[in-house]
Amino acid sequence: MFLRKRSLFVSIGQLFSERTCSQVASQSSKPESKIKIQNGPGLSHFLKNNPSKRREKIFPAVVDTHAYISPDQISGEGKKVMLVTFGCQMNVNDMEIVRGLLVQNGYSETTVESEADAILIMTCSIRDGAEEKIWNRLKHLKKSQRRPRTIAVLGCMAERVKSTLLTAPGDLCQVVAGPDSYRDLPRLLALSRSGTKAMNVQLSFEETYADVSPVRVDADSKSAFVSIMRGCDNMCTYCIVPFTRGRERSRPIDSIVDEVRRLRDEGVKQITLLGQNVNSYRDTSESSISLGVDSKMVDGFSTVYGQKSGGRSFATLLDNVSRVDDEMRIRFTSPHPKDFPTEVITLIKERKNICNQIHLPAQSGDDKVLEAMGRGYSRETYLSLVSHIKNVIPDVCLTSDFIAGFCGETEEAHQNTLNLIREVDYSFCFVFPYSMREGTRAHRRLVDDVPEEIKMKRHEELASVFREVTLRRNLSRIGETELVLVEGRSKRSANAVSGRSDGGIVVIIEERDKKIHAGDYVVAKITGGTSQTMIGEYISHSSIREYDNLR
Repeated sequence: MFLRKRSLFVSIGQLFSERTCSQVASQSSKPESKIKIQNGPGLSHFLKNNPSKRREKIFPAVVDTHAYISPDQISGEGKKVMLVTFGCQMNVNDMEIVRGLLVQNGYSETTVESEADAILIMTCSIRDGAEEKIWNRLKHLKKSQRRPRTIAVLGCMAERVKSTLLTAPGDLCQVVAGPDSYRDLPRLLALSRSGTKAMNVQLSFEETYADVSPVRVDADSKSAFVSIMRGCDNMCTYCIVPFTRGRERSRPIDSIVDEVRRLRDEGVKQITLLGQNVNSYRDTSESSISLGVDSKMVDGFSTVYGQKSGGRSFATLLDNVSRVDDEMRIRFTSPHPKDFPTEVITLIKERKNICNQIHLPAQSGDDKVLEAMGRGYSRETYLSLVSHIKNVIPDVCLTSDFIAGFCGETEEAHQNTLNLIREVDYSFCFVFPYSMREGTRAHRRLVDDVPEEIKMKRHEELASVFREVTLRRNLSRIGETELVLVEGRSKRSANAVSGRSDGGIVVIIEERDKKIHAGDYVVAKITGGTSQTMIGEYISHSSIREYDNLR
């Protein structure tokens, strides 16, 4: 049944790319021109024979393996797998899903490389450097191999590079699985054990893994991440995500709330809702279709896709999740500025367990660069949203993402971005030098014309300015109190614990008589700080409700 269902899925590459997927047997070398067409010419025929259509071959043809494996062959039968994760928190959550699926199919996990029958690597494809790390790891694993084992590459790089991973010199890996193919991993691993290289990189309009219970690597952690939606429709010109993770689709609200309840019962005190564009969440499951729309895009913002309608929005989800336990903190990442209607901002203000931290990725502070990036807003529009948020939530902590040296960025544009960081007064920023990715709109339409040394210089200047801003912010808190959710022992001091304030800032607190434990809420008086942390003095244990009554 599963294989029949997967055959209905449409690859995102067939929608967004000027390439087609070749559904042929693994390792086939039969030239396309010799393949007999049974039902008339396909899309590739018209593209190939249309000289006016600009085409660029980026990757080899996709070769998905659909060989049949019996159910008893699919079982892991206690075979050991080692799981290695690179990249973002979504990748960490994806590996928790993979762990859950493998456990269900009879595999056990090991952290010892030499014991592993299979090593699965969850990959990132956001920059060249991220992929280079994977290639280096694959070469290391090949050199250190002492007995037969399967190497599987999962996630975004698997989706982007596809069969190149299987055909690269050195036989570096035997299994390739894209972000929507994790249910197929037991079959792919079974094929590899029989000596067949196997790949499934089909993307889906439907897959959310809503019915899969993730298995966390640290079951004792008091914080957990819950994936609420997958994919992205924004098509920012610099971003590979729509091509590696597919179109947006959201889990039903009920399945998310059930997972949050289960985590609460396991002692989790903080939940972070995850998605590539988390606040564009929209539950359009059958049970939600008749409930209508309860939010819309912020005025002044635009998008390449039409206004979405139907179902229940992020505001409804946030309301439901925050009601599970008013002593459980709720965070979310990563959002898009266009999807912050007033009801979401007001809900954050009113619901005390929804943290007053909002990630608001700007990427640039210059209008021409923002237009080239396809962000759908201007500097003025972005600042108007910032002003609205601060008016509703005066003590909000805003964080952001910035790219240095995007196509066509001038020194003036760079200075505009530096000024935006100072003006908004962020509590933290993530900054990256631009890395052009094959397959993106920027790769097809723009010129990567900022020299590498200039990118790195601007990257350092962005980091320097945001550190100045965050240092001033953190020092301004001296003498004030923060409610800190303790995460564990501090890595910087043997006699201290570490946790986060409501605004997401790390707070180091000297422990007294070892009475502070992970999961405790403690009130701390801020006594010092750096650009990335605050130092606090323990005052008392508390709760979200008690601390709010004291303020």
